[in-house]
Amino acid sequence: MEDLNEIWTEKYRPKKIAELSGQKNIKERLQAFANEKSIPHLLFAGTAGIGKTTCALALAKEIYGDNWHKNFMETNASDERGINVVRTTIKDFARVKPFGAEFKIVFLDECDALTPEAQQALRRTMEKYTKTTRFILSCNYSSKLIPPIQSRCAIFRFRPLEDEDIKESLTKITKNEGLELTDSGTDAILAVAEGDMRKAVNTLQSVAITSKKITNDEVYSIAASLRPEEVKEILELALNNQFMESRKKLANIMLVRGLSGIDVIKGLHKQIIEIDIDETKKAILIDKLGEYEFRIVEGGTEDLQMEAFLAQVSTLSN
Repeated sequence: MEDLNEIWTEKYRPKKIAELSGQKNIKERLQAFANEKSIPHLLFAGTAGIGKTTCALALAKEIYGDNWHKNFMETNASDERGINVVRTTIKDFARVKPFGAEFKIVFLDECDALTPEAQQALRRTMEKYTKTTRFILSCNYSSKLIPPIQSRCAIFRFRPLEDEDIKESLTKITKNEGLELTDSGTDAILAVAEGDMRKAVNTLQSVAITSKKITNDEVYSIAASLRPEEVKEILELALNNQFMESRKKLANIMLVRGLSGIDVIKGLHKQIIEIDIDETKKAILIDKLGEYEFRIVEGGTEDLQMEAFLAQVSTLSN
């Protein structure tokens, strides 16, 4: 096994557009831009860990070659979300002449965190320096960006990765690192990752530090995540009018794993969809689950709110 001090998400980050996992349609369009050595302003929208930053880096490397870092600036709006980051950092880079190229690229990650004033300043900067600078904006929610910015960009909407795409990458990494990835371990990582490649690779590396054999027990222990069968058992106990037993099992799991109420709610939501009960009951439970998530987010005591939810489940027992 190689040095585990190196972060695998960076070690195995694709360097070319063709090497990216999933996102077939997006890859084809970006490859066409790379072949032409020209791009419009781009907007990458989607959840975390599905390839937005990797696509921006790969695109820059294919356009500029070895000099990509001289014409590429990456900044994160979560670090500085005010207007000054646009007026100083971004504008200073944009006004400098490109190095051996027609234009430079500014990659602004998490741009939906920018204040409305900063977004207006960014819009003006994109207009003023469009001949020498292209912007690649990355965000989780494109609706949080003002319409003038959205209209100036070609929008790419990234989807969570398919399990097969993540599995292919995990197999490659485990083979290269000399690990044994069991089928149960693979299924557990896929369940924990939920389409997030970064989370999948980080989970794999975390388990690999303590064991060369990747099993579901190791994964769920490291990921501090609820097993589907555990959640199903808790729900079924509550639905069968065994509230105290259901409450006891959930409390023990939360204490042992250190899970938050939100973690538990995510696990419950998946199982409510899959559990074999009447559709009307599923609708009622999901409605209640949303209510208790809101209460927790607003500051409610997590264990008390989860117990209250289980009590609601028990009232639906046959």
